[in-house]
Amino acid sequence: MSEWVTGLAIVTVAVAAGWFDVKERRIPNALTVPALGLALVLSVPGGLPSLGSSLAGAGLCLLLALPLFLVRGLGGGDVKLLVAFGAFLGPARLFSALIVMAFVGGAWGLVVMIKEGAVRRTFMNLYLMGQTVWHKISARGKDAGHGFWVTLDTPGAITVPYGVAISAGAVYAWFF
Repeated sequence: MSEWVTGLAIVTVAVAAGWFDVKERRIPNALTVPALGLALVLSVPGGLPSLGSSLAGAGLCLLLALPLFLVRGLGGGDVKLLVAFGAFLGPARLFSALIVMAFVGGAWGLVVMIKEGAVRRTFMNLYLMGQTVWHKISARGKDAGHGFWVTLDTPGAITVPYGVAISAGAVYAWFF
């Protein structure tokens, strides 16, 4: 019974998050915070995953997503959604969820990049980002004084509502 309820909760959160992200380009706290709470509540009474596993899944997702958020490569709603789904899934199902998330998000990004005619610009931005990282590493953390970093806030940046990819990965990992 608990597994069925958890599956229903995951699908409900996934559909709502995808809808908000596509329509409003944001995922509200009113969805992600209760989703995390529900995941933890469902894991307490001998649920699947256990409370410890839920906390570990949420923590792993936070560790993975926080660096991307700090460089403005992932939005705050995406991070909170990922943490909530990490709590629903636990570490055991997390790897397959992350693979599907990367595939769906990457494929969608590629389609948008081609549709917008931004293939060359995107690869140039990736090159410049790599140069920036290299210069920061070679300067041993000191500001090297040059470089370019594309973020979600950069005018003309190609973005996709990544909450859809996060949701697809979570649903896949739970049911398959």
